[in-house]
Amino acid sequence: MKFKKFGKALLMGALSLGVILSVTSCIQSYSVGYLFVIGTATAQSSGSGIITGFKINHNTGQLTQLNGLPVASGGANPARAVLISNSRYLYVLNRGTTVSGSPNCTSTDPCINSNITQFSVGGNGILTAEQTFYTQGINPFKLISDGGGNYLYVLDHDSPNSPNNPYCAAALGKDTNGNDITACGDITAFAVNATTGRLSLVTNAQATANLNGQVQLSYFPVPVNPVDFALAGSYVITLNGPTTMNPEQSYPYSGGTTTFPYAYSSSSGQLSLSQNTSQQFSNFTKGTAIVFSGSAVYLLDNEPPVAPNPTGATSQILPFTVGTGGSLSAQTGGPVADDPTQTNPVWIMTEAKGKWVYVANFGNNVTGQPAAESGTAGYVIDPATHQLSFIAGEPWGTGSGPMCLVEDPSNQYVYTANYNDSTVTGRVLDQNAGVLNNLRVANSYSLTGPPTWCLISGRTD
Repeated sequence: MKFKKFGKALLMGALSLGVILSVTSCIQSYSVGYLFVIGTATAQSSGSGIITGFKINHNTGQLTQLNGLPVASGGANPARAVLISNSRYLYVLNRGTTVSGSPNCTSTDPCINSNITQFSVGGNGILTAEQTFYTQGINPFKLISDGGGNYLYVLDHDSPNSPNNPYCAAALGKDTNGNDITACGDITAFAVNATTGRLSLVTNAQATANLNGQVQLSYFPVPVNPVDFALAGSYVITLNGPTTMNPEQSYPYSGGTTTFPYAYSSSSGQLSLSQNTSQQFSNFTKGTAIVFSGSAVYLLDNEPPVAPNPTGATSQILPFTVGTGGSLSAQTGGPVADDPTQTNPVWIMTEAKGKWVYVANFGNNVTGQPAAESGTAGYVIDPATHQLSFIAGEPWGTGSGPMCLVEDPSNQYVYTANYNDSTVTGRVLDQNAGVLNNLRVANSYSLTGPPTWCLISGRTD
């Protein structure tokens, strides 16, 4: 049978439509990953913790809230969370509250009911609470994992029995007056069961020898007033404040002036004292964070760079390489000025290709207030010297008080979770210039309450 001209035209039209539809189907919208945000249900002091989740649209960066979320975080005032085992398990560190219900926990009025809650991550990002674990110290506030997801580490602001802990000296020795150190913070280490996600304690083998076998320490002492810590290559390095204990200091901690390294074993999770003791920085007295990003360690400091200071900045970033024993060596150029319109840097992120660095500046504003001094500063990394220089057009606006900074799995979008106005802000990453442009859809997304941390999952099944 032969087709007439009209029939041929219909056939060709149908074939053309089929081709168009097949091409369209190749570029249709889909979720490239999930963005999880931890925080509190309201800004009230009781701090009931929740986890919110969003799908990330591959084509637009638009966020769509996951069905079934938010869910309870397993405790009050969650501070940090990590994803491990190809995003199969999510762990949330809940700081808890004081006996009176306040989140302002101190050494003399510590947090109670602090815990780590384990969640399994199911299809479509559904979270199911599974088990609860507890740290060895008091006032836990930071949580990190190793690169393989085999170990978790928690930074406790106060070790057991501080300020009268006779075992602090096992790791830290004597003070400048020759007396045993009896006040310290600590790191609690856990091994992760690859099948169940269950956590088991990694005890301090080295401290046993130092104590003549009398006590097997269940934690790793660090100097007093810890502010933050990071796993940097083969070292876990803490950022610490003044050497004199401040029993009334409360979270969020700041005033970092020194770093203290432990050597890290990827096979056992064990932390061992290196040859170095605390490293003091003369141009660094208001430290807020230590971050290992890309191949550098960055110390974030809420004070002006050392002179000359041509930008008039009120805060700075100090880039380092990690040397023998975990000592830090300043990179070429030394301290880098933060954007002069920004204050209080709290997090830094190197984008996936290693060409640009971005700094989340919390600002000095308060809950419910405009985003004064908040935003994201951006820097170009010199491939030869690793020096940082501003990206043209920075800084870029966020919500008020960004707490974290993450890049999506497709390396197209950057998101911040903003504490003071309970929002998430999204931006498009310009692959040529490093500029963070507005999303083609809404830039800002509301949260139920103030967020404290955010993290990305590339697993969407």
